[in-house]
Amino acid sequence: MLYYLFRLLDRYDIPGSHMWSYVSFRALLTLILSLLISAWFGEYFIKWMKRRKIFETERDPAIDPFGVEKKGVPTMGGLIIIVSILVPVLLMGRIRNIYLILMIVTTLWLGFLGFLDDYIKIFKRNKEGLKGKYKIVGQVSIGFIVGLTLWLSPDAVVRENIKVEQNQEIVVKHKKEAVKSLQTTIPFIKNHNLNYSEVMAFCGKYKVAAGWVLFVLMTILVVTAVSNGANLNDGMDGMCAGNSAIIGVALGIFAYVSSHIGYASYFDIMYIPHSEELVVFLCAFVGAMIGFLWYNAFPAQIFMGDTGSLTIGGIIGVCAVIIHKELMLPILCGIFFVESLSVIIQTQWFKVQKRKGKRVRVFRATPIHDNFRKLDSQLDPTSTYILKGWPSRPFHESTITIRFWITTIILAALTIITLKIR
Repeated sequence: MLYYLFRLLDRYDIPGSHMWSYVSFRALLTLILSLLISAWFGEYFIKWMKRRKIFETERDPAIDPFGVEKKGVPTMGGLIIIVSILVPVLLMGRIRNIYLILMIVTTLWLGFLGFLDDYIKIFKRNKEGLKGKYKIVGQVSIGFIVGLTLWLSPDAVVRENIKVEQNQEIVVKHKKEAVKSLQTTIPFIKNHNLNYSEVMAFCGKYKVAAGWVLFVLMTILVVTAVSNGANLNDGMDGMCAGNSAIIGVALGIFAYVSSHIGYASYFDIMYIPHSEELVVFLCAFVGAMIGFLWYNAFPAQIFMGDTGSLTIGGIIGVCAVIIHKELMLPILCGIFFVESLSVIIQTQWFKVQKRKGKRVRVFRATPIHDNFRKLDSQLDPTSTYILKGWPSRPFHESTITIRFWITTIILAALTIITLKIR
């Protein structure tokens, strides 16, 4: 809103109004405002929740070998994150931008889905929350909407990167016309792009249509997988918020270079016109995460709940799809991926062994972060554990959280440098 106001004032040569045309200026203001809103609103929200005794369902004390008290901590802190993202974005962003609209819709959609889950857990006293099938339907639906919009919207176009010979040197240029594109950046490959239509080449003359169908299915998979991964990662104070802030910074860098034709040429990636508004959104996202950490870092004064974790994962997934970097998420979101994989391995292996009359588990506990704080005395004596000796001793949750942050920083750096590794 302020963007359009100051653009109007710029026509009358009002001093300083031209600054709002610079995405870097608006992005940094958004970052600061989001952080301040998160910190200010968070304090009042926590007090309001405590007055009404709206607390997280009591956690099993056996999970934490250090006996950290987890009673009486408010939840639904994801509302702080959502407000801290949307208010600055609505003030600083170009609201008519198709990419910004998709990010706002994703935030509201998954925020509402997570809110329903938390509401059922707290007010209906049902620890299971919203049934898993309804969560999947909600995640698949927003993935389908995003994928279909990027397919059909005339505003969602790119200028594909090509290599041309110039003065006996090979340089990267971009096509003059912006087109609908099925290309996506893929790491460690010389030409740096994968075309979904080429993957579906066996469909003959229908390969382009089949490529778009594959793209929509990929969008659904990415949004659902990352959203669930973030949800599983939210199990320790500051864990999910810290990891997500780091991932948000990396995505912000990708969005900025993708929106700048010079940097896009240097990194040999597609130039995506108008994607600079994603930088504004991601700055709000990072600011909200950092501000929320003020209250969510150990010992947590509030938990984000599914209201926050489902929303965070959806934002990351949709943003990656928009800037055609979804195939880099297994590296960038490696922590989320490992968390999800550990749960799948644990449950499936246990089911297979149970059919044979055995009770065999791979890890001490899952998601994987719980494996690092589980004592031998807390294990099921009727089960056999393949990795019982790993780790050799339990760690405090703050130690685990910080080490997971460090791992995510390494993965984020690795993801960025893959642009130059081919």
